[in-house]
Amino acid sequence: MKPFKLPEDFLLGTATAALQIEGGDTNNNWYEWCEAGHIKDGSHSKRANDHYNRVEEDIGLMSQINASCYRMGLEWSRLEPKEGCFSSEAVAHYRREILLLKQAGIEPLVTLFHFSYPTWFSKSGAFEADTCVERFKRYVLFCVESFGDLVSEWVTINEPNVFAVSGYVQGVWPPGKKDIPLALKIMRNLALCHLETYPIIHKVRKERTYPGETRVGVAHHLRIFEPHSNSPTDRLLTWFLKRAFQEAVVKVTTKGSLSFPLGMGSPKGVGPFCDFLGINYYSRDKVKATAKGMFKQLVQPGAPTNDLGWEIYPEGLYRLCKDMYQKYGIPIYITENGTCDAEDKFRAQYIADHLYQVSRLIEEGIPVKRYYYWSLMDNFEWIEGESARFGLIHCDYETQKRTIRKSGRVFSAISRDKGLTQDVIDEFEIK
Repeated sequence: MKPFKLPEDFLLGTATAALQIEGGDTNNNWYEWCEAGHIKDGSHSKRANDHYNRVEEDIGLMSQINASCYRMGLEWSRLEPKEGCFSSEAVAHYRREILLLKQAGIEPLVTLFHFSYPTWFSKSGAFEADTCVERFKRYVLFCVESFGDLVSEWVTINEPNVFAVSGYVQGVWPPGKKDIPLALKIMRNLALCHLETYPIIHKVRKERTYPGETRVGVAHHLRIFEPHSNSPTDRLLTWFLKRAFQEAVVKVTTKGSLSFPLGMGSPKGVGPFCDFLGINYYSRDKVKATAKGMFKQLVQPGAPTNDLGWEIYPEGLYRLCKDMYQKYGIPIYITENGTCDAEDKFRAQYIADHLYQVSRLIEEGIPVKRYYYWSLMDNFEWIEGESARFGLIHCDYETQKRTIRKSGRVFSAISRDKGLTQDVIDEFEIK
């Protein structure tokens, strides 16, 4: 590994989701999923990191690792615990958190929907129901009116494809269904939620002359899909997976144009509908055809993997960003990038390798503006529970003690120096 530089205006920080760190909330779909015993390690979202009561401590840790930005979530079930009834207490809590971030010199990027929603919304059909768009618009309008004077950058939807596939194809996330046509409807409805709320956020902030340039986007989970072999079937399935899992939903949320397999036309007119393209990148899949038109997603033989068996493929970040910029021509935020490494053996190398790819992109004139490592600390990692550790900071869930890892110190040095120096390479044995 050679030293590399990042621009002085490039921001490095971390990302979290409200449900995964806050703890204590019993009024959401994931609480019910945990209660039903679906979490692999038997843990529960009601514990998580107790962040709701430890905001000052955790922002202090962000400062210690030199984070200059933070992607945080708002918990819908706290803000609108009953339909149409909003909580002034929750508003006060989040306003205080955002103010503390800004006082610490940490720029917030606020996510409005990150997989969890109120129990009442679940009972009303959630994103299956035709009424979901109007309900989501009401929630977003309230959030922008409540926090828009403090927040100029917003993510409307996190990973619409992962939400749809996990909950409606694989059935391992709530609501636990296996219905491909319904999954496609979910992705389309989430896209419509974004298309409807993108102009609302801009309109409210402009009319109220709130400070800062308004930027709104979607955080997309993008993967590298490659055929396992040169067989026509492997190649066809690879094309279909790319199209169905990510390309169609990126296109509609960015340009407003529906395409196969999500539909046809431009339901809200022609875009743009994004001010930045959020990319959550983790891995690459080799696609192999199996019997009856099915497929497997495999790891490249001999490739390094993390604790969950995901391939570590840093060049994939470079390839995806370059492809997305060529297609859409808007600034890119790496809204998530991280790895599961309980013993912190390879996370520092992972961060250095992926940020090197970011430096390559910037040198080639591709406007990558932000990098948010996933995650600030170990947290409740959805179906994996507490067992999957992604954090720059170790969390002892029994005591809630936080400890900055070696990888956190490497991140801190890169953020401080706006690049990787030879001293850091030598000190931490980056290869």
